[in-house]
Parts: sequence; C-alpha cells; structure tokens
Amino acid sequence: MTTAERPLVTTSTLGLGRSDSAATLVRAAGAQAPAAPASAEATSTLSMHSMHVERLAAGFGRFTAVDDITHTIPARTITAIIGPSGSGKSTFLRCLNRMHEEVTGAWAKGSVRLGSEDIYAARIDPVQVRRRVGMVFQKPNPFPTMSIYDNVAAGLRLNQWGRVPTLDEKVERALQQAALWDEVKDKLFQPGAALSGGQQQRLCIARALAVEPEILLMDEPASALDPIATLRIEELMRNLVRNYTIVIVTHNMQQAARVSDRTAFLMMDDDRAGRLVEQGPTDEIFTRPRDKRTEDYITGRFG
Repeated sequence: MTTAERPLVTTSTLGLGRSDSAATLVRAAGAQAPAAPASAEATSTLSMHSMHVERLAAGFGRFTAVDDITHTIPARTITAIIGPSGSGKSTFLRCLNRMHEEVTGAWAKGSVRLGSEDIYAARIDPVQVRRRVGMVFQKPNPFPTMSIYDNVAAGLRLNQWGRVPTLDEKVERALQQAALWDEVKDKLFQPGAALSGGQQQRLCIARALAVEPEILLMDEPASALDPIATLRIEELMRNLVRNYTIVIVTHNMQQAARVSDRTAFLMMDDDRAGRLVEQGPTDEIFTRPRDKRTEDYITGRFG
C-alpha cells in the first residue's frame, strides 16, 4: 500500500435524498474543507456515552415530521427504529448528528445529549458532531471519481489528518473493520464505484469508520441489497457493536429482530407527526409489546 442549539431553525441550499451530493456525504463523514481544528473543549465533551433525546420535535417549514420524542440510546448497543412509512424515522435519525439541519427549511427543537452535552448547544461545532456521530445512507454512495483508497481516506484528509504518516494504516483498519479488506487489498486504487452493491455499502461504512466515530447511524443500509449482501451487513453490525453504538432505521421486521438489542417504534399520529409509541429490549417489543399498535405493526396488520 502506498501513502497517498435549540430551538434550532436552519436553512440551507443543500437538500438530502437518494442522490446525496459529495458535499453532503463529506458533511456526514464529519468533514469540511478546509477547517480549523475544533477546540479541545468542544472535542473532549463528546466522549463515549449514551445518547439521550429529550422532547425532540423536528420538521420542514410548517410541517412537523416528529414530535415530543424522548428516547435513550445506550452505548455499545444496536437500536432499531421501526415504523410505517411517513412516521419520521429518517428525520429522527438525521437529528442525531445534525444532518437534518442541512435540508432547506428544516427545523428542530428539544435536546440531543451525548453524555451530559447537548449537541445542539451553540458552542458545539456540528462538523465535530458529525465526526463523532457518523452516518451511512440508504443507497450505497461511494464518491464516483475516487478510488477505493481515496473514498476511505476522504474524511481523514478533509479533517486535516492527511499529513499524518499513519494514513495508510487508518485506511486499512477501516476496511478491515468493514470486513472489506481481504476483497479489495489488491485493487485499492481502482474506482470504488466499480465494486458490487454490497461492497460499495461496506466501503461507505469503512469511510464512516475511518474518522473514528463513537456512534454510527444507518438509514436502511441493506434495503438496496440482495439477501447475501444484506446478511454480510447484519453480521458486520454485530461485530461493530463491540466498539460502536449503532442506530439503524429499517422496514424489515426480521432484520430488526435479528440484529438489534433495543427497538423503538414510531407511528404517525392524527396530525401526521411521528411519535414514539413504545421502546424497549427487542425481544420484549417483538414478543410482549405493551401497546396494541406495536403488536399490530410487527405482525403485519398494517404498515
């Protein structure tokens, strides 16, 4: 290998979706170019802790997508966010690393605490939040003009880690963590977009892991993959949870039951806002739900 705050109302000209731009993906990787290093205070407050969401509401313009959500995400667990389409799962997920505010007309209020620190506090740099809380999108989206190596190194370089002599080692470590190293170690400088769909998604996971986040957000990461590639992603999540906290949005009830430690069920209310109906250990949610709406959803009576 060669070296190579709150309430919050924010608008941006940048929109998010299946065709996320390269700039958006860099933001998701916790990088901006070029940026002065964050203060030691701002960085040190975001250490490995549980994440606690308190009375979170978020939406777009006059529309409220999620409302009054209070939820705790324990460290080093996999939490599955489930619910019917339109219940605000992805909006909720993007609020956890302040990606939601990148959407034109987006707003959020409430608090999201990592340990004792509110990530929406005025002194907290959102770029640093996104480095600590990484994100993997629904559709594999490697940077199309970059090699496999450069895809993984992109966040590191844009965080001004590119001059560190250990860049090669960091890239290799991220690819190993993503269970991709053995498949690509002999073609690191070939285009990342030339990989299969499942490999591309693992490359995107490696890109997120390279900047050493504490929490990894995954928005339906296997929805565009075949069953075998889906299984690889699920196995990877179970391995990663030893060192990372993972939050996954999924429509696949079997997947939620297989991979998650805890599950949160969101459902659209009469005002079309998504609200948290129930949360708890996954085995309890799937076998002994307290709310009939939860039982009806997981048994396929609606959704």
